[in-house]
Amino acid sequence: MDEAGRGPLAGPVVAAAVILDPARPIAGLADSKKLSEKRREALFDEIRERALAHAIAEASVAEIDQLNILHASMLAMQRAVAALDPQPHEALIDGNRCPRLALPARALVGGDAIEPAISAASILAKVSRDRGMLALHAAHPDYGFDRHKGYPTKEHRRLLHERGPIAAHRRSFAPVKRALEDLLGGAN
Repeated sequence: MDEAGRGPLAGPVVAAAVILDPARPIAGLADSKKLSEKRREALFDEIRERALAHAIAEASVAEIDQLNILHASMLAMQRAVAALDPQPHEALIDGNRCPRLALPARALVGGDAIEPAISAASILAKVSRDRGMLALHAAHPDYGFDRHKGYPTKEHRRLLHERGPIAAHRRSFAPVKRALEDLLGGAN
């Protein structure tokens, strides 16, 4: 398992779980951040075709704001594992924390670079989240989500300050909170 989208100011956090088929290896699996967008897209389809099982789940912006990003990430991971069919015997998670699961789980720091199933999960989570951010861009092109995918780039922070947050922005994140306060403060 792995997740994508803990750091952005907008959009859900997305988790993916993958059970690879040893009889159908997938060449080129790596940490999604180390791959080009084109390569991630190609591997996304190959993983979905060749894996024994895969699932993609998310925690919404409202859940992130209510729970905090760590707990929302764990919730998305729980949902991804629960959606796997068949269920795995053990979960390997990228990072240093494991969600509460009904099966044994191990956290692997840097797991997306050393464990092929975690690499596959990182690709599914990243591509799925990026596609969601492109859909958000289509609905709100003035925010540039096609370029920054919700991450707190200089451009995104400027647009957020100029235009204010939309429903997809995480209000519990400090830059969004400040932009909202500035907007409301300027209205008085």
